[in-house]
Amino acid sequence: MSTHDLYVNAPAGPVWQVPATGAARFSWDYDDGRERLLALYRKGKDKQWDGATRIDWDLEVDPYDPLGTPDEVLNLYGTRHWAKMTEKDKGDLRRHYSSWQFSQFLHGEQGAMICAARIVESVPDLDAKFYSATQTMDEARHAEIYGRFLHEKIGMLYPINDDLQGLLDDTLRDSRWDMPYLGMQVLIEGLALAAFGMIRDTTDKPLPKQILAYVMQDEARHVAFGRMALRDYYRQLSDAELREREEFVIEGCHLMRDRLRGVEVLENFGIPRKEAEELSEQSEFLRLFRKLLFSRIVPCVKDIGLWGERLQKAYLDMGVFDLGDSNLDLLMTQDEEIAERLDAQRFAAEEHARVAEVADAIAEGAAGE
Repeated sequence: MSTHDLYVNAPAGPVWQVPATGAARFSWDYDDGRERLLALYRKGKDKQWDGATRIDWDLEVDPYDPLGTPDEVLNLYGTRHWAKMTEKDKGDLRRHYSSWQFSQFLHGEQGAMICAARIVESVPDLDAKFYSATQTMDEARHAEIYGRFLHEKIGMLYPINDDLQGLLDDTLRDSRWDMPYLGMQVLIEGLALAAFGMIRDTTDKPLPKQILAYVMQDEARHVAFGRMALRDYYRQLSDAELREREEFVIEGCHLMRDRLRGVEVLENFGIPRKEAEELSEQSEFLRLFRKLLFSRIVPCVKDIGLWGERLQKAYLDMGVFDLGDSNLDLLMTQDEEIAERLDAQRFAAEEHARVAEVADAIAEGAAGE
């Protein structure tokens, strides 16, 4: 079945074209480069994996409850609309919300793939080009996996959210080579990591837990790459140049915060847009979710040297300023360890099953004698 047959609302067109700006940069310096980035590049090569085999696609998924979502976290819970809903309606609502979330993950991963390819093209340093090439492959794998999950397990997709599209548009149109880093590696990837982590840590469904854990293992490297490259570069910029980038971060954070409401889902359930926006804003869960989602962005922005007075005030107004002191390295280490534990558990279970199968075969052979 064509992807376009699965869209709840038809996308604006089959292809979205963003005019490319900026220069492609070649480097003739083939020396070793920065050891930290080259170590990350080696890790990126070593950690490549195949989404068709590492993930157990035979695991069943209920499309009407793909994530085990509690009623309380749905924006309609406790409203007059909820009181009128049948159990089937509630299952449909869970399916739509899961489809909307994972569709945005999918579109974001395609955006990340394109931004990583742009970094290969435009960044002046060869060591950064090397690592970005491995990230481009990572992002292609992630888009493949999310697309397969939506096609095979949920059977429904949503078009890209307007705010996510706006941030991608701003990121890709900017001719400065560091902007794909800032827009994608710091803002979009940082927010996505927090969203992935929240679902990974709360879902009781094994397939989405596997998908998110393995994707996050890759993303931990990507954020580390963005931090290294931008921290080095931003030390050289003037105050005026830093302010320009802080303005971009402020605008991007507002866009990302506003993209989280899932208003499109409520509209598809017959709720007018204005009321859908009001219901979303009244959700206590959404308020908590929004703060959590900035847990990766704020400390990263501070770490790379964008921490001017205007940016700090914006984070105070958004209620996320205190996240600047979060231990980003610890979060990334935990992401790696969770994926490795899942692998160990799965392989141990498979080994146990193989041993039991061999023992059964031996027993049957002995009985036959």
